[in-house]
Amino acid sequence: MAVPSSYIYRSILTNKILLKNLLKKHIDKFLEFLKVEKNASPHTLRNYSSDLGQFYNFLIDNKISLKDRSIDLQKIDNLTFRSYLSSLYKKNNSRSSVARKLAVLRSFYKFLCREGFINKNIVKSITIPKQDKKIPSFLTIDETFHLLKQPDEKNLPGLRDKSILELFYATGIRVGELVSLNIEDINFDLRLIKIKGKGKKERVVPVNKSTINILARFIEKRKNMELKKKIIMTGASPLFTNFRCKRITDRGVRNILVKYIYKGNISKNVSPHSLRHSFATHLLEMGADLRVIQELLGHSSLSTTQKYSHINTDRLMEVYDKAHPKA
Repeated sequence: MAVPSSYIYRSILTNKILLKNLLKKHIDKFLEFLKVEKNASPHTLRNYSSDLGQFYNFLIDNKISLKDRSIDLQKIDNLTFRSYLSSLYKKNNSRSSVARKLAVLRSFYKFLCREGFINKNIVKSITIPKQDKKIPSFLTIDETFHLLKQPDEKNLPGLRDKSILELFYATGIRVGELVSLNIEDINFDLRLIKIKGKGKKERVVPVNKSTINILARFIEKRKNMELKKKIIMTGASPLFTNFRCKRITDRGVRNILVKYIYKGNISKNVSPHSLRHSFATHLLEMGADLRVIQELLGHSSLSTTQKYSHINTDRLMEVYDKAHPKA
């Protein structure tokens, strides 16, 4: 689902000045480039637009690089960016948040260089702040199994919800990847699922027997229901739909998860990404190779996957401290 640039700007930029200048046009072109060529999700587009809008407002508020009430790109220098980063820290932005905003500006300036609007990516020389290593949240195996038992499989909505939760835990899929799945992406005979990941990258991931059986039951039950409504299901049909028989949204999936977290009285703060982390953590604890987990998760770099080794180490220390007589 495409997010119009006009909508994004109306939702995040103040009315201090209308964006009728060259910089606004460049940002529009950059967002279009992300959407069309990079296959960026609506969530990514909103974040990029928000961060670029925040930088723009900083320039306006501080009257930096203004030329006839427009932003002059040629006047933005290293000092401008360092002042901007300093203002972010003063507003108590975390290191990870500042790092993300700087990465967005790097990408934007790289695009401007590629298109010939500027000669040099001056943001590239600014060091990204070192981030604190945060261990991602995850559920224990017992907590995960308890969560998976919560949906009522006797009715179609419950069977759909059960299928969604099972698929999260069986594949480590991202929520954006899950909502974009079509029926034809599931190979029931070989127990494989084709996932369209970030940057139009595709990967094929195995699915366990119990999950594939639940998916088959769900699709059969949904097919019968849609036939009554004179809706023809095809391979190109969305795998998961809402009560209007339209493709389920990211928010819809999150609401489903929240519903069963409360129902199961699970006290942890759990998101769809927590189930992805749980998937990877449990595989590592059971002896899976880190590179295999990398492939399953669709990480382009092994360093991204290595955070799960920290979780495993922490778990080892916890068991050691509890079990060793002198700990």
